[in-house]
Amino acid sequence: MNTRSQSKKMNLIIKKDLYTVEINFDEASEAWRANKKCIGNGHYKYICTQKTKTGNQCKRESLKFCDHCKIHAPKK
Repeated sequence: MNTRSQSKKMNLIIKKDLYTVEINFDEASEAWRANKKCIGNGHYKYICTQKTKTGNQCKRESLKFCDHCKIHAPKK
């Protein structure tokens, strides 16, 4: 039979195993940089996420509050 302190320790161990999280930081960093262009000193600018006619990603700077450049922005 377990004492109160022993049973509390067992509950903590069981709860700890339920919330195991594994993060691949290299993959996360690559995904974060996918739509950004480094401009130096740890600063980044967002780039257009649209594909060009040749299938490559457009490298123009995106508009504020939009994922596209002025050429690929949706027409209103």
